[in-house]
Amino acid sequence: MKIPTVQDLARLLEAAAPLAYQESYDNAGLQCGDPQAEVKGVLISLDCTPAVIAEALRRGCNVVVCHHPVIFRPLKRLTGANEVEQTLIAALKNDVAIYAAHTNLDNVRGGVNDKLAEKLGLTKTRVLAPQSGTLARLITYVPHRPEDQQHDVAGRVLTALYAAGAGQVGQYSECSFQALGTGTFTPGAGTQPAIGAPHQPETVPELRLEVLLPLHRQAGVLRALRAAHPYEEVAYELIKLENTHQEVGAGLVGELPTAMAPAAFRAMLKQQLLVPVVRFTPFQKEIKTVAICGGAGAFLIGAARGAEADAYVTGDVKYHEFFGAEGQLMLCDVGHFESEQFTGEVFRDLLTAGFGRTFAVLIAETPTNPVQYDC
Repeated sequence: MKIPTVQDLARLLEAAAPLAYQESYDNAGLQCGDPQAEVKGVLISLDCTPAVIAEALRRGCNVVVCHHPVIFRPLKRLTGANEVEQTLIAALKNDVAIYAAHTNLDNVRGGVNDKLAEKLGLTKTRVLAPQSGTLARLITYVPHRPEDQQHDVAGRVLTALYAAGAGQVGQYSECSFQALGTGTFTPGAGTQPAIGAPHQPETVPELRLEVLLPLHRQAGVLRALRAAHPYEEVAYELIKLENTHQEVGAGLVGELPTAMAPAAFRAMLKQQLLVPVVRFTPFQKEIKTVAICGGAGAFLIGAARGAEADAYVTGDVKYHEFFGAEGQLMLCDVGHFESEQFTGEVFRDLLTAGFGRTFAVLIAETPTNPVQYDC
């Protein structure tokens, strides 16, 4: 049985949380380590510190999977002058690879925010701020003569495109548009056309096929198109769209099973998220619709108001940002670490589902929250 490599691990995590979905300022992905090294064990942590590297070594792990990238700003030297450099030096000295899935894991379904929604019991969840610029439309043309219909040429091309990741619209799969038309071409010298012969003009009934695809799947979808298409030279158009991707983006909004009084809702937050303190803005109405964003989510306060949420739960809200609630919702700051602390369960479930018991997958015991509460 082939032992998975660090690169295999990265591919698995990036299939669930593509790097293309990370924010422009981010630096998710393999932080350090040999991609070809075999994985002996994985330690999962929200942050990676020298103490986490030490725990990984103590527990027989040569990979640390974390949420926050260790290398977030450009490094000009590596001398151990600060904790970031000490972490990297410890990892490199001991052949420990560090992999981070950050805002790419924030922006996908099944990621950080779905785990937070699960802890709060939210249902009917949807993305709070869908991302744009991540979709493209692929148009191609397949022959549609009676013999092509008999061999289902169009169906075989579409099946290949779907398998490569095209044709998904929200929760609907195998979506396409098809229209009949007429294609014309003249094969040049040295060609081996599927229909016709060199230097002879051809007119062929064709079917125009259109599918949507995520841009990060573009290379695979085009490979599948060329492999399944009967023409020697495949004609296609790829058009980047500004449409928002309803399943990709920041934050979520969902519904509580039953409406709660504001004080009862805050008590539930403390219990479910294991937080000693909730900072909040005054609000008198019952809480039913709840927006969430793990980590620093003040940038979504306006989106939460726009979604008519009764409460918005996030972390790292500054003094002046609390005024953004404008009395329209209860803005609740539960803390950055606290809102993301269950991310380890997401990593654990992905790795266990992908690799089974090939290697140990352990949640770190080392505390990394730099914020303490005196209450």
